[in-house]
Amino acid sequence: MSYKDGIAAINLEMPDRIPRTEYSAESHWALVKAVTGIDVTSHSEVAIQNQARRAFMKAWSYDFRWSTLIGGNEFGDHRSHMGHAVYATDGVDYDTQQSMLYEDPEDAFSFDPWVLYGQKDRNELVQRFDAHYKANCDDFPDAVNMTGIYVSCMSGLIDIFGWETLLSAAGLDAHGFGEVTNRYASWIEQYFQALALCSAPVVMIHDDIVWTGGAFIHPDWYRQFIFPNYKRLFAPIIESGKKIMFTSDGTYTEFIDDIVGCGVNGFVMEPTTDMKYLADKYGKTHVIIGNADTRILLSGSKTDIYEEVKRCMDIGRSCPGFFMAVGNHIPSNTPIENALYYNDIYNKLSRR
Repeated sequence: MSYKDGIAAINLEMPDRIPRTEYSAESHWALVKAVTGIDVTSHSEVAIQNQARRAFMKAWSYDFRWSTLIGGNEFGDHRSHMGHAVYATDGVDYDTQQSMLYEDPEDAFSFDPWVLYGQKDRNELVQRFDAHYKANCDDFPDAVNMTGIYVSCMSGLIDIFGWETLLSAAGLDAHGFGEVTNRYASWIEQYFQALALCSAPVVMIHDDIVWTGGAFIHPDWYRQFIFPNYKRLFAPIIESGKKIMFTSDGTYTEFIDDIVGCGVNGFVMEPTTDMKYLADKYGKTHVIIGNADTRILLSGSKTDIYEEVKRCMDIGRSCPGFFMAVGNHIPSNTPIENALYYNDIYNKLSRR
């Protein structure tokens, strides 16, 4: 059973079958149609899409569903817009809107989230988290569900300032931008306190702290301004007994030890983060979710795909909390035959 295997892995109980999750595959409509037989496209009615999506996740045995509630919409009009390139089927996510909250990077140092966004009602936040978690469970009860925060710290700053202003401000005055970070953390802490009080036993904390090349500010800055805030933000969740799953895009290998020290229970990673390092050092004590390279599914041969799945399985097989996943999504331009072959190989290698 999918939920049974998923929760066993979350609890580090090593199910006989290696569980799995995927990201975006359930909206690769041509793949969904091939797997489920349901005639669905990006233009289908939402009810049909939801039916097909659930059928696909069941067919592919999703044991864990990545999900967060709190994103950039919390900032209302007081945020930047960086646009969005084509990712989804038929380019339905393409967005040319671009604007900056602060055109002059020096103005960013005056940022005060308490003035811009105000204080939140804790009970209302708890209710929102509960409703989101319940909706996820109702939608697909066969997996471990969750709720969570996307704009936890760095991701919130990226959304608010945009890359150009953020990097310029950090370059002009790293300590001053650190104080901006502290002010943001003091505001978003309201959401973490509410998250600790909600009914979800597993929560997702997302924060894109790095690029593919690693840290984009000096590592010492993270250790002065990011990880101390993490410890404070995560503390009520840890005290509540919930399991914290942490996600960052990019290559965060150099910060794995720091993040472990902040009290998280599990890691979601892209393929550029060194899963072997994580497994060798923390594979018996932490959940590991990842980390096959989607580029191999996009353009690799069957041999390449087999070797990539085997690489992940060989690393994770002895780790009780390992979940297989393509670490940076299965987008809609992935050849269907490659995705189907990937799933076949996962099924063949998933028994311990």
